[in-house]
Amino acid sequence: MPDAHDETTSLSALAAKSAKGEVSASEVVAEALDRLDRTEPDVRAWVRVDRAGAAQAAREIDAVPTGGPLRGIPFGVKDIIDVRGMPTECGSPLRQDGRVAASDAPLVARLRGLGAIPLGKTVTTEFAYFSPGPTRNPHNLAHTPGGSSSGSAASVAAGVLPLALGSQTAGSLTRPAAYCGVAGFVAPQGGPLDTAGFAGLSHSLDTVGLLTPTVADLRLVYGTLTDADRPIGPLEPPERMRLAVWSGTELDDVAEDMSTALIRTVEHALARGAELVEVDWPDRTRRLVEAHTTVMAYEAARALSEEAAHPDRLSAPLNELLAHGRDIPAADHVRALSLARRERADMLALLTEVDAVLGPAALGPAPRGLEATGSPVLSRPWQLLGLPVVTVPGHRNDDGMPLGLQLIGHPDRLERLFALGHAVEQAARARQ
Repeated sequence: MPDAHDETTSLSALAAKSAKGEVSASEVVAEALDRLDRTEPDVRAWVRVDRAGAAQAAREIDAVPTGGPLRGIPFGVKDIIDVRGMPTECGSPLRQDGRVAASDAPLVARLRGLGAIPLGKTVTTEFAYFSPGPTRNPHNLAHTPGGSSSGSAASVAAGVLPLALGSQTAGSLTRPAAYCGVAGFVAPQGGPLDTAGFAGLSHSLDTVGLLTPTVADLRLVYGTLTDADRPIGPLEPPERMRLAVWSGTELDDVAEDMSTALIRTVEHALARGAELVEVDWPDRTRRLVEAHTTVMAYEAARALSEEAAHPDRLSAPLNELLAHGRDIPAADHVRALSLARRERADMLALLTEVDAVLGPAALGPAPRGLEATGSPVLSRPWQLLGLPVVTVPGHRNDDGMPLGLQLIGHPDRLERLFALGHAVEQAARARQ
């Protein structure tokens, strides 16, 4: 199966070749469809593929001598995000009524305007919650790819695509990126990328997510989306890194191989002159997890109130979430959001003193089995605070399964965050 880090599927490499006229959009799309056909029987990452539409879009791009900075780049779209002419089924039988989206979500439209081509819709868990679809982890088909952005992460990991869209409400993007060994970016809440055109679960928590083979690719896509006229140069190695190191062990048991990956990264950073700030946040992070759980359940129960009228057509985990959310008093929701505002202010102050918080992106490698998608607990505190997160690939355990780390940063210092992520990734890959 292709490696997501292979230069033939790297977004940066494809964009450079396209800009030089070394490859046509039609060739890139045809190659992506060929890889999809070869991997899909095993990985099962796709809900539907618009072959004709993608081929037509590629021909139209090839007919014009110049194009956008993402000219001809194929991308996948998590099936909670609207793509014109396609249904948005959200992994649920309640949405399989044949109705199609009349227009693209603004993020999809923006990518089209930059020259990228949507290939189709990728598998999501039911309404972006816990009940999994059929997708398997490309690194070991007996293991989960994580969720809820299951198909998006798996399609990038399988080398089918250099870019896929996801979303995060708890750990919906960070966890599958970590499990599948790809780079992930959770956009900051209130930033330039919003969730208009997404089927929401929690309006206070839902955020845009990007998945690419490498951190450098993430930075290219995000930079292009937010300022297409700004040249995207090479990532400069960060100087005088200052990191807060977080083990996550107060929230749950972190696997030994994940802790080892974190330790090795810290040792490498120290060898390069980094300054480390140890943090001890057991009470803080536990409070944040509890508040996140309250906000998510309360808002999901109201966002999916119509769907909740059909409990026989919803999974047990989703029914339990909605029932719990209906029982939460409004005052508890208000208190949880107030806590989030206070803690966010404190964390932003810390993130002006350090470059990022470095910690595990998941409790360990992808668990065996396809009946569940793993725990999102290590993402809940940062999602509640609305902070940007880069999931960094590169580490693997002795069985060859990916081990992703996460860097949590300041929303006003994203260039620094991407540079740190790139450095951590390069060091991890050098050890493999």
